[in-house]
Amino acid sequence: MGQERLTGSGGDPRAAELRTAVSRLRRELAGHRAEFPDRGIAEDELAALDSMAAGGAPEVPRLRRSLLLVAGAIGSVSALAPGLREVRNAVDLFGESPKT
Repeated sequence: MGQERLTGSGGDPRAAELRTAVSRLRRELAGHRAEFPDRGIAEDELAALDSMAAGGAPEVPRLRRSLLLVAGAIGSVSALAPGLREVRNAVDLFGESPKT
């Protein structure tokens, strides 16, 4: 029952993986007491990633853009690096963005 809530309506296991990784990183970020200038950007983009994963088939370029913004926002916070790596790995499950 709880798993279906995470996977969204399509039941895509990649979306479930992404939502799980995003949720974990959001919790870690919330528990990180130190303030840093781009915290709001990280929080907004993590919410966007979660929303895209919940909505079905997200656009890979948009996923990657959000990932880059999150990485740029929290990249210097080493305590959050493992969670960020999980999110990156989950985004990678969706494949490469098309070359134009």
